Amino acid sequence: MATQQPLAVGLIGAGRMGSFHAETLAHRLPGVRLAAVADPAPGAAERLAAPLGCATAYPDIGDLLADPQVDAVVIATPARTHADLVEAAARAGKAVYCEKPMAVGLAEADRAITAARDAGVALQVGFNRRYDPGFRAAHDKVAAGAVGTPQLLRSLTRDPKLADPARIPPWTIFLETLIHDFDTLRFLNPGAEPVEVFAMADALVRPDFKDHGLLDTAVVTIRFDNGALATAEANFQAVYGYDVRGEVFGSAGMLTMGDIRRTPLTSYGPDGITAESVRYDQDLFHDAYVAELADFTECVRTGRAPAVTGEDARAALSIALAAIQSVTTGGPARIDELKDH
Repeated sequence: MATQQPLAVGLIGAGRMGSFHAETLAHRLPGVRLAAVADPAPGAAERLAAPLGCATAYPDIGDLLADPQVDAVVIATPARTHADLVEAAARAGKAVYCEKPMAVGLAEADRAITAARDAGVALQVGFNRRYDPGFRAAHDKVAAGAVGTPQLLRSLTRDPKLADPARIPPWTIFLETLIHDFDTLRFLNPGAEPVEVFAMADALVRPDFKDHGLLDTAVVTIRFDNGALATAEANFQAVYGYDVRGEVFGSAGMLTMGDIRRTPLTSYGPDGITAESVRYDQDLFHDAYVAELADFTECVRTGRAPAVTGEDARAALSIALAAIQSVTTGGPARIDELKDH
């Protein structure tokens, strides 16, 4: 019997997240190989590809998309390039895994979804919390009725450190950070969709950058069509570590998920009670990041539809855009009346 050839995946974007995905494609997934790396920054593709045993590095992304040896691509470039790259990859006949957000506007989200559909290629978006065991188990329990009717939901993201605020584009807290929480809240309230959003945001970590458009702290409330009320919150600097948690409260009970502790060890001593905390997203969600690429490559191999779709990305984006509109106007924003920003 002939041996099945490894699935050849090309990586677009050799930055922090791209580097992790490259290592996963090269070493962590049986039956998958890192076939090529592309990045327009001088030398970036070569520096990432060579140590991973990948001989093909392109400074031109178009060359990777034109490579007939590449079956699928992983897009890990800056957020505002994603939609165009999804379209280009789909037109080239490549299955696409795209880091969040898939798009930063509804029209470009629709173009990306349509391009993948018209080309008949898989399109999966990187909402990694769906692959975390705690969040996945919570979703399954809610879907099975374990908490009765969902009434209150909560999701939060607190990053460990705000580095250079000058490099953060406007509205990043909604489009790139809370986008995870918006998807998580939909995931934890299966079958329901958001109808109205109210948001407040400010620069509390670095108020000196507020005039430059920085928002580093936000709270968003969301009303769903099944009556459930949800909150999403974010802050760019939690001095104690990388803090991601979720909660579902329903008529028959409550579920909580997320643990910032690095290990289950808690120390009790003369200075009090201490536990080591996780400081990095790739530590907290290491296995989830691997699992989502494992799922994507299995979809490509088998023809199964991805579990996290372009439509899911568009729905989370709608909440983000409604939050932006709410902050801008000072009032609530309805999803069905939303216009692109």
